[in-house]
Amino acid sequence: MNTKILMPALSPTMTEGNLTKWLVKVGQKVKAGDIIAEIETDKATMEVEAVDEGNVEKLLFSEGAKNILVNSPIAILTNEIKEDDKKIVKEKKVLEKVEKKEEFKSNISSKKISSELKNNQKNLSEDTVTMRQAIRDTIAEEMRKDKNIFVLGEEVAQYQGAYRVTQGLLDEFSHKRIIDTPISEQGFTGFAVGSAFRGLRPIVEFMTFNFSMQAIDQIINSAAKILYMSGGQINCPIVFRGPNGAATQVAAQHSQDFSSWYAHCPGLKVITPSTPFNAKGLLRSAIRDDNPVIFLENEILYGLKGKVSENTDFTIPLGEASISRKGKDATIVTYSIMLQKSLEAANHLKNNFELDVEVIDLQSLRPLDTKTIIESVKKTNRLVTVEESWPFGSIGSEISNIVQREVFDYLDSPVIKVNSADVPMPYSSFLENLYLPQTEDIVNALKEVCYIQ
Repeated sequence: MNTKILMPALSPTMTEGNLTKWLVKVGQKVKAGDIIAEIETDKATMEVEAVDEGNVEKLLFSEGAKNILVNSPIAILTNEIKEDDKKIVKEKKVLEKVEKKEEFKSNISSKKISSELKNNQKNLSEDTVTMRQAIRDTIAEEMRKDKNIFVLGEEVAQYQGAYRVTQGLLDEFSHKRIIDTPISEQGFTGFAVGSAFRGLRPIVEFMTFNFSMQAIDQIINSAAKILYMSGGQINCPIVFRGPNGAATQVAAQHSQDFSSWYAHCPGLKVITPSTPFNAKGLLRSAIRDDNPVIFLENEILYGLKGKVSENTDFTIPLGEASISRKGKDATIVTYSIMLQKSLEAANHLKNNFELDVEVIDLQSLRPLDTKTIIESVKKTNRLVTVEESWPFGSIGSEISNIVQREVFDYLDSPVIKVNSADVPMPYSSFLENLYLPQTEDIVNALKEVCYIQ
């Protein structure tokens, strides 16, 4: 039996797209949900998932093919496994289990974590899942437990999410709880905030956090301030979530990082997951919180795979950082997609200069786990902050201020910040790479604080 993989639509108005990259080869076995290709239009990019399990029989278009009509077959899967292949498949599964033990090992390590978290690390899933799957599964699990939770946003229902994060939720929970909205962020955000005042628990998806600017009045002046202005009488249990920061060639108005914007505002909690593991634990805590939470996902990380806890009550407390890599010679403080590049930099310095770098994944920007940062700097005496946002008024600026005020005498060198360039995001892929912090930039900053030539 064959299964056709079709060119998906990135929006209801999309008629054709370009196939930029294949992530599989003919003959390769894939599972439902595996990323097989990357496509783009002039406005957006996305990953194409396999809809069924099988072997890749044919790739119907070459990389770089343009103007492929929506719903046209781009690949064919066969569900039949030849008898001669059964032994190979079995051996491959054994190898995969060995490899998975090492995959993202550093990402799911944690600082002197609670006994609850340690227990959940013993109950990690056998298979890896993508970041989008981890987020989707968490939403579904919480909706089954609490009928007051509902999801709304542009294309979250029938289209199943611009990035397929809400895939399958409409079938399970119906249009009453998975609600497609008009293209009016101001309108549907105001509706969601009002419903939260009345005791419901909405999850608002922004197609990109760039569009949240249209609803900034509702987010800041209504949701964030109501507990304070009501003297503690009115809560606003709401989660604002969606992709934040740069994607791939979507230019200045679709690539902004709003982490420091929202962290600036009292009354908001700001969360930045970096792996499927912490995405599940942090999102569950965010959904259960009685106050507004900004949950900043990263579009490029949606396809990142890792293990998650199988415990459907597993949470990571908001405001608790994680030590992703222990070290003694210098400290990196980072979050979201920059965790991956920071770990790469730390490993490079270990292998080439025998420099042992500690890497802290903040996970929460507000509340900020200052204790973990301070304890690390007291041990290493050197600090580099790494983030995708602009340098002026950044999270790194706040951390630098805290460190110089609290543990100045422990510093053996000035704190260095690694940020994106202080300009709007360019469209060109070449300039985009120059704009964004790269592993080399982090390596150079660490060499500077450690006085390595």
